[in-house]
Amino acid sequence: MKIGPAKHRATAISTANADMIVVRGRDLCGDLIGKVSLTQHFWLLTTGELPSPPQTRILDACLVAIAEHGLVPSVQAARMTYAAGPEAMQGAVAAGILGCGSVILGSAENAGKFLARINERAAGGRDLEQAAGDLIEEYRAARIPFPGYGHPLHRAADPRVARLLAVADEMGLSGAHVAAARAAERVIAEQTGKSLVLNTSGAIPAVLLDAGFPLAGMKGVPILARTASLVAHLVEEQARAIGFALSEAAEAGIAYDGAVPAGFNP
Repeated sequence: MKIGPAKHRATAISTANADMIVVRGRDLCGDLIGKVSLTQHFWLLTTGELPSPPQTRILDACLVAIAEHGLVPSVQAARMTYAAGPEAMQGAVAAGILGCGSVILGSAENAGKFLARINERAAGGRDLEQAAGDLIEEYRAARIPFPGYGHPLHRAADPRVARLLAVADEMGLSGAHVAAARAAERVIAEQTGKSLVLNTSGAIPAVLLDAGFPLAGMKGVPILARTASLVAHLVEEQARAIGFALSEAAEAGIAYDGAVPAGFNP
C-alpha cells in the first residue's frame, strides 16, 4: 500500500446532491432501494458491479455460513462488553469485531492468499498437488499454520464446507481456487500425517475467488456476517443476560498462581 499524500484525491463509491444519492454510478432510491438485496449491494459497493445471480447466491451462502457459531470469543467479548456498557451497543459490536485476526474470522483472508499462491505456482501447466506441496513445505519450515485448515470441533469434516462447495458446483462457479483447496487438503494429510480438514474459512475464499470476488475484500465477508450475529446476541443479552455469567465463569475457571502478600487467604 502506498504511503503518503495522493495526487488524485477522489472516491468512486458515492456522491450526492440535494435531490439524489449516487452509489457506484446508480441512483440509490431509483435503482437500488427495494430492488437489490443487501448481499447484492455489498458486492456492488465492493466491486463496482452488480453480481450475477450465481455470484449473489454464493456470496449469500458464505455470509450465512460464517455469521453464527455459538459462544465463540467474538460473541463473548461483545456480550461482556454490553453487560458493562449497555448504553452503547455499537461499542459491544465493535468489541466483538476487533478480535478478527489470523485465528478467528480473519483467517479467510490468509486462506485466500494461500490458495492464490498455489494457483500462481501451478500456472503454466505445473501439477497442482506439486505446487501445493511446495508451498505447504515452506509453511511447515517457517512454522506457519495452514490457513483455512483444521477445526477444534469439526475434526472429521466441517459440515459447512460441503454445503458451500455444493452451492458453488450448482452455480457453475467451482474453479481453480476450489481445486487448489481440495488439493491442499490431500497434500497436508500426506505430508504431515494429520487430517487437517478444509474449514469454512478456507472454503469461503475458495468459492468467492472463483466467483470473481476480490481478495482485497475477503476479510470483510466474515466481518459483515458476524456483525449481524453480534446484534442478535446483544438483543438476546437485553432479555436473557449472560454477560456477567461469562465473566464470572472465566474468573472461576482460571486459577491465580502469582505471588501473594503474607497473610493472604484466598
